Amino acid sequence: MIIKQLTAAPETNQRLREMGFGEEQRVKVVTLQNNVLCQVCNARLGLSAKLAESILVQQVSTVRLAA
Repeated sequence: MIIKQLTAAPETNQRLREMGFGEEQRVKVVTLQNNVLCQVCNARLGLSAKLAESILVQQVSTVRLAA
């Protein structure tokens, strides 16, 4: 997935960007439980479900080539 927009309060958006959750950044969701565990910038970070809902993403299609 690619982050398209951050919709939290400006100071929260700034903190998310500092952690690596900036626009056009690739992110992978590792788990979806009470908290959301994401891999971004070669690090795994946990977010509350409420905070994760403020990050709008776009699914990236992956092309697999047959050998």
